[in-house]
Amino acid sequence: MSSVHYKFSSRLSYDVITFHGHNISLRELKRKIMARERLKVANCDLQILKAETSEEYPDDAQIPKNVSVIVKRVPARTPNLAEANAAEEDKIKAMMIQSCCYYEPLK
Repeated sequence: MSSVHYKFSSRLSYDVITFHGHNISLRELKRKIMARERLKVANCDLQILKAETSEEYPDDAQIPKNVSVIVKRVPARTPNLAEANAAEEDKIKAMMIQSCCYYEPLK
């Protein structure tokens, strides 16, 4: 079993995510951390940094096993409705759906 040690920048100690193989994709690592920490995708996104250099991993990165990373919560990226190429009625519907995302119960 391979592992990645992670900690949020506000915490003192590291937690561990385990996986099979020699590396894990950044997307899968974020998914596992969010599930373990019970974070909702609609509320935030995660920024993953190399613990040694504070350099951010690119979106297509493969994180090697036995590495330590720093995790930061960042606001979720939502599309800019004002600049969307859609009818005004569709923009209003999308805004109403997005405004309710924070209030959905955990599944």
